[in-house]
Amino acid sequence: MRKIVIALMVLFCFVLQGTLMQWIALGGIAPNLLIIMASAYGFMRGKKNGLLVGFFCGLLTDIFFGQVIGFYAIIYMYIGYANGMFHRVFFPEDIKLPLFLITVSDLVYGFAVYVLLYLLRGRFELPFYFLHVILPEMVYTIVLTVLIYPVNLKINRKFDEIEKRSEKKFV
Repeated sequence: MRKIVIALMVLFCFVLQGTLMQWIALGGIAPNLLIIMASAYGFMRGKKNGLLVGFFCGLLTDIFFGQVIGFYAIIYMYIGYANGMFHRVFFPEDIKLPLFLITVSDLVYGFAVYVLLYLLRGRFELPFYFLHVILPEMVYTIVLTVLIYPVNLKINRKFDEIEKRSEKKFV
């Protein structure tokens, strides 16, 4: 059941990012909800879950917006996996670690896209790209993280409670 709900949440965030977020974009910059999903499930559930959620977030992006299948899937997958490494130091009550990790994840995502899509083509405009694309997207994503992360956390806690109750029945 958890997998179905996570898949629906990823799909919902993808649709939201492709529609409503593009409509409320500031200066052509929209927040990256899929980074929030991949990062959050990485540090809430571990490396494997972060990797899988990141892969499917990236695959959706590749299928609908990418030029090559797998480009965004690999980036999101690595981001989800890297956030999963912080699963042991994750405390649900503390929002500072998730905010920091999602900020770093969005920064890494922006630099990876810049290097792989622009720098390799000979476009050496990193200061411009950083100030006009990476930084605004990062700030916008962090603002929405404060709203979206508690919902993800509540859903994760609810499934944890359900799993604990079902374990007690068998023991």
